[in-house]
Amino acid sequence: MDILSKLQAPEGANKKETRVGRGVGSGLGKTAGRGQKGQKARSTGNIGKKHFQGGQTPIQRRLPKRGFRNPLAAIVANVNVGDLEIFEAGADVNQEAMEGKRLLQGRYDLIKVLGDGELTKKLTVTAHRFSKSAIAKIEAAGGKAIVLAPGKASAQA
Repeated sequence: MDILSKLQAPEGANKKETRVGRGVGSGLGKTAGRGQKGQKARSTGNIGKKHFQGGQTPIQRRLPKRGFRNPLAAIVANVNVGDLEIFEAGADVNQEAMEGKRLLQGRYDLIKVLGDGELTKKLTVTAHRFSKSAIAKIEAAGGKAIVLAPGKASAQA
């Protein structure tokens, strides 16, 4: 049991702050560890900023301030109707099936089926988005286009 009147910090927990510029005998006297002359020796030689580049115009000032890239925008994977010809007639074409046939690769949040190409087989296609021409071609072939609820795709490659 510890006696509260005899509590002490562990060895090395409390360390004295280094006091610079307190005489030559202290080890950090006279120039206080700043060396002789130069920008860093001055009291106003403030180059402690992370983006300081030795007096060169910093990169954030050299780069053009144009455009905008939304970091929160959804990444959409596009699949053309013509690419769905690789499935057998009557197949259920969903995210897993498309990944199995390597139609979807990399990172994506949503799947969109576009109307490029021709479809001759009856397929049930499930995706987040469809173009009007894609829906028309799928239904013309006797298939069905099922729209998933808006949201992120579950699998991320």
